[in-house]
Amino acid sequence: MDSRPQRRNAVRRRIRRIHWGRDDGVATIEFATLALVVLTLAFTTIQVGLYYHARKVAQSAARQGVNAGRQFGAGQADGLAQAQDYLARYGGSVKGAQASSSGSSAEEIRITVTGDVATLVPGLTLHVTQHADGPIERWTNP
Repeated sequence: MDSRPQRRNAVRRRIRRIHWGRDDGVATIEFATLALVVLTLAFTTIQVGLYYHARKVAQSAARQGVNAGRQFGAGQADGLAQAQDYLARYGGSVKGAQASSSGSSAEEIRITVTGDVATLVPGLTLHVTQHADGPIERWTNP
């Protein structure tokens, strides 16, 4: 038997193996890249959720303040106190939250709540400002 065709086939297989190379370690690199993308998406989703939660807490505090301040016989101070009380109870996601009644008049109360959002990324600062307003209840003659 002629062994030359067998040697040629063996040489061809060896050349193909050397030419195409081996894929050792490629799965690790793919996993590391994919893990980075998945973690970025997860942290972004959580951060967006924290931002919208902080907005809702600030809006609710402003609304609570307006509802308390617009009642008959109440004033801006009552509205601010109610907004601050709400923030003290539920405002953990709004850091440094402050309520203000600037923009209010004798006929309308306006409560504005401002603060910073809790963040997952160091150095990232997100600010939230929400307000609510409504007419002050009063007796009028027809």
